Amino acid sequence: MNSFCKVWINGKEMEVDPERKLLDVLRNDCKCKSVKDGCSEGACGTCTVLIDGKAVKACVQKMGRLEGKRILTVEGFSQREKEVYAYAFGQAGAVQCGFCIPGMVMCTKALLDVNDNPTEAECAAAIKNNICRCTGYVKIIRAMLLAAELKRKGEIPPANPDWSLGSRVHRVDVREKVLGYGQYPDDVYMDGMIYASAVRSQYPRAKVLAIRTEKAKALPGVVGVFTAADIPGENK
Repeated sequence: MNSFCKVWINGKEMEVDPERKLLDVLRNDCKCKSVKDGCSEGACGTCTVLIDGKAVKACVQKMGRLEGKRILTVEGFSQREKEVYAYAFGQAGAVQCGFCIPGMVMCTKALLDVNDNPTEAECAAAIKNNICRCTGYVKIIRAMLLAAELKRKGEIPPANPDWSLGSRVHRVDVREKVLGYGQYPDDVYMDGMIYASAVRSQYPRAKVLAIRTEKAKALPGVVGVFTAADIPGENK
């Protein structure tokens, strides 16, 4: 009996463990860095992808439920689509930290694929489950409307080449943030890489009388446990 499920990711056929999460497969197997892990519980929308054309959060999807489905990330866009979204979001000033933007772009594509002339209200509805941490939604909706206009017209204007003082230009990092290939700490992969996690007190006010690390150090795969005692110099 075949214990794997078959899916298509950006047009490529794959067989994967049905118990794994889609977000894990996309980021760790496919190296689709545009799919960000913002909350791991389906709350923020940074991991939005299209499944058979519908905007879906990848962090809560088990592969076993996706048998035969076609999954699309920003990496799977046509070159023209990439140019449209990079220009629209850059021109509208809809990118700051950029972490949420690929998810917004996926929701925009899902909308424009069925309605290439949406209203502001329809754009707002399309991203209602996506949290923006810094840009704000006004400019993102403006970018969505501009992307729709570019799609209808079939033309993409050249970006302003004038970088003299006072000129309005696109951010230098707009493409990598819109298209999701800009590197954040969680996107770094190195051979032999290990992971660290902070363990904090469950009490807001307490005296720490002792920190016992023996059991944690004995766990399989644990390379080290570090406390304030391991930090040289004055620890304040």
